[in-house]
Amino acid sequence: MSDFILNAIVRNDLGKGASRRLRRANQQVPAVVYGGEKGAQSISVEKTAFYKAIEDESFFSSVIKLMIEGKEEQVVVRDLQRHPFKPLLIHADFLRVDATHEINMSVPLHVTGEEACVGIKDQGGELHVMANEVAISCLPKDLPDYLEIDISAVELSTTLHLSDLTLPAGVTSVDLAHGEEHDNAVLSITKVKVRVDEDEEGESEGEEGGSAE
Repeated sequence: MSDFILNAIVRNDLGKGASRRLRRANQQVPAVVYGGEKGAQSISVEKTAFYKAIEDESFFSSVIKLMIEGKEEQVVVRDLQRHPFKPLLIHADFLRVDATHEINMSVPLHVTGEEACVGIKDQGGELHVMANEVAISCLPKDLPDYLEIDISAVELSTTLHLSDLTLPAGVTSVDLAHGEEHDNAVLSITKVKVRVDEDEEGESEGEEGGSAE
């Protein structure tokens, strides 16, 4: 679990107009923090540190220390609203967490061993990834930055499922908790499809027709 600290202040000037003015000032990002035993609270987060944090993939699967006017909240990111065409954050949602309650999060799935993969290197297959993230449940202290799956020994025509992942201690799969029928595929090694160009097909047919005459 990575260490991220964001500084924020309470936001009393609410509404779309207030949020636009805040973004124009170019120093704060409008946000809300909710969950737990406290009510929802509108805040604004210091922009520079926030923008730097979201460049790190692990930020989205980490417990974040949110300092609101000096008071600490343990939170995770629940949603980010981005501008449709500008590289700007419009709004952020943070969910409070505590050490005694499990949380559901989606964490990245990292595939390793592709260069050494038997099914690719020796058997001419290609990798197809069906899931870039995996939904997990765990206590905040057990939250991993990502899950890893090594495919170096995986052979051609093999499909790996959620049940093939090795989960860290204290971590369970949200989907598998609903039954074996939710054991979704995460990746497969399949035979490379040979695509014949239409022009080449036409030339080939023409050559065959000419020889027949």
